[in-house]
Amino acid sequence: MEDTCICWFRKDLRLDDNPALVEAAKHKKIIPLFIFDKCLEEYKDIGLASHWWLENSLISLNIGLDKKLNILEGNSLASITKIIKEQNIKYLYWNRCYEPDRIASDTIIKKSIKELDVVVKSFNSSLLWEPWRIKNKSGSFYKVFTPFYKKGCLVSDAPRKPLDKPEKLFFLKLNTENQNYHFKFQNKKYKWSEKFEKIWNTSETSARKNFNNFLNNGASDYNEGRNFPSKNSVSRISPYLHWGQISPFRVWQDAKNKMQGLHKETFLSELGWREFSYHLLYHYPDINKKNLKIQFDKLQWNVNEKLLLKWKKGKTGYPIIDAGMRELWQTGYMHNRLRMITASFLVKNLLIHWKEGEKWFWDCLLDADLASNSASWQWVAGTGSDAAPFFRIFNPITQGQKFDKDAIYIRKYLPEIAKLPNKFIFTPWLTDKTILKEAGINLGVSYPYPIIDYSLSRKRALDAFKKISN
Repeated sequence: MEDTCICWFRKDLRLDDNPALVEAAKHKKIIPLFIFDKCLEEYKDIGLASHWWLENSLISLNIGLDKKLNILEGNSLASITKIIKEQNIKYLYWNRCYEPDRIASDTIIKKSIKELDVVVKSFNSSLLWEPWRIKNKSGSFYKVFTPFYKKGCLVSDAPRKPLDKPEKLFFLKLNTENQNYHFKFQNKKYKWSEKFEKIWNTSETSARKNFNNFLNNGASDYNEGRNFPSKNSVSRISPYLHWGQISPFRVWQDAKNKMQGLHKETFLSELGWREFSYHLLYHYPDINKKNLKIQFDKLQWNVNEKLLLKWKKGKTGYPIIDAGMRELWQTGYMHNRLRMITASFLVKNLLIHWKEGEKWFWDCLLDADLASNSASWQWVAGTGSDAAPFFRIFNPITQGQKFDKDAIYIRKYLPEIAKLPNKFIFTPWLTDKTILKEAGINLGVSYPYPIIDYSLSRKRALDAFKKISN
């Protein structure tokens, strides 16, 4: 087994542009390995939607690896050490992850395995700029996005070119008794996940196909069209990026080559926000637990399980909010404009702590990502670095009228009010009873009255903010 190595897959579930796999291909045989390690937060507290995506991704990856993927469950160090000793392995390769507990774990694993006289190498496959690389003139990290992004794009090395899949790969499957991971979502018990199967294909091939479709169709309208949820002007590649079915280097290069003008600049800057989120996570490891602006620790949040549940279920009485929350539940995805509107409504109109929303999104989003999810919630809440000010409160009525003026998106996810004319669909509670009856709507029964008064809730939020600003 002298010329056999282990290639440890984590959030790089692809063959294209996979530096660890390229290094492993220099050996005669590769033991491809994935470990579901509940010592790590991402697996211990994995959201159900993410868990579905991960399992289906592993099934797809296994096919690409000639059905030789070894899937284990347990402590990473113990599992790898066992294989190394049993198979007399001298080489271990992986691509780096950047969550705080993963960094700590990987540091221990690298040190321990090297002590076994094993060559251990790790690579960057998932970030254009690793979070410790971009620093300001004083040598510190950036707390504002724009200078961070400009430094990355204009001063630091440009993102490297993506690597092609190695031509010759020979994989080794370990004895079946060593495969101790039990797939959860292949069990018909979880019928709710069947809705995802009709919408999503988690394979690497689908990731490239979907992104190419965006480049050929939606990319020419991206700068403006990305704000309108009924348009096909967004890439929807975030789940693939998170689990690594597509490389950010591949996305960056293809977008630079095929997109034009302001559309290209805006799209690349959105990739930059993903990078900035990991930059913040690295320097603020508790970003998913603590307000980055500590003044918000004094804000009197509203603890109200009933209102929280109505928000989760899309039963707030504000159509654009409810449509966004229904899209999340039905598809495991939410358009970015709606993420901002629904988050603002929870944090500012309901005055419920952003951590409650972060937890719900973590459970429901197929693209649930510790860095992006946490940084985005803190951005909307005004509690984060370079965040939107707390007094910027989205009006759910005018946001719907502006970004879904023909109510195409609302009607798709709220069929119970679909027959209302455009003039009334954004404010059913202000609609004449005759019109409601003609549309088959019984307010309070078939569709709820608003759970709060927008104007009063806005005033309450601003008053709460003033108390912590003095």
